[in-house]
Amino acid sequence: MNLDAAAKPLGDVFGGRFGLVNYLPFYGAALFLLVVIWAGAPGELRFGRAWSIAGGLGLGEVLLLTVALTVIGAATQPLQLGLVRLVEGYWPRRLDRLGGRLRRRHEERREAMVRAAALPERPEALTQDDLNRIGIAATTLAKRYPAKDAVRATAFGNALAAAEACAGARFGWDAVVAWPRLYPVLGERVREIVDDRRNTMDFSVRLCAVSLVTGAPGLVLLLSSGWWLFLALVPVAIGLLAYRGAVESAMAYGEAIEAAFDLHRFDLLAALHLPLPADQEAERKLAAELCASWRQGATVSTAYEHQGPK
Repeated sequence: MNLDAAAKPLGDVFGGRFGLVNYLPFYGAALFLLVVIWAGAPGELRFGRAWSIAGGLGLGEVLLLTVALTVIGAATQPLQLGLVRLVEGYWPRRLDRLGGRLRRRHEERREAMVRAAALPERPEALTQDDLNRIGIAATTLAKRYPAKDAVRATAFGNALAAAEACAGARFGWDAVVAWPRLYPVLGERVREIVDDRRNTMDFSVRLCAVSLVTGAPGLVLLLSSGWWLFLALVPVAIGLLAYRGAVESAMAYGEAIEAAFDLHRFDLLAALHLPLPADQEAERKLAAELCASWRQGATVSTAYEHQGPK
């Protein structure tokens, strides 16, 4: 299970911001293809014809098209986690060779960042600008890449892997197994921030996938339309921009997850009826035992602490 797997209420599939995550990319893709077809594709395009057809649609036709796209969006909502994992770099085995090349490329980029973030042998000779530059490089490295042996094939996957590695780590928590248990005890404001950033990430991933897929039928429709063929690059360009947005939103989501551990990890212990640790060393020990228990079924050797009646 990954940090992107937090559960969402079923009602969010049909309304609110999460509804836009499911539906808006499909509406945009359908509008692009319909306008191209109404304009005369395949063949010479006349956009005046497309506007005439669109203006002549009846209420029933518009409603039917809207319902169809809404059903498609709702039906594909359960596939969102799989789509995110695909963009992370979890690909079929037949793509192992491509994945290996991309991982090596990201390993090289990570090593360049490591060198940029390293202090020289004589740090006293550094100016304040040098220290600021090294600090920024170290922060960027921590947000964009996990440890060398955990590097993935995509920038998006590496950003999420970095979030998994960093969130709660300095307190002994394994975010991958602890996050599904921490999420339900988050405060309202923190949960709003986490949900907002995750929705932004999900929207960017879906927009990327839908836009890139739309480019294929767009290319087929426009093959005999002369220079209008370049219109097929519009959804592709949107998909590439959406991917860059997905990487940035994954880093922002990771920051929100880390803040959630900082602020609410003791609320998790209270919800589990476990005593609060006296210091950070005791917390790291308890967190490691709990995570081992959730991950492997190991036994936690601690007494419960139940609140008495008021």
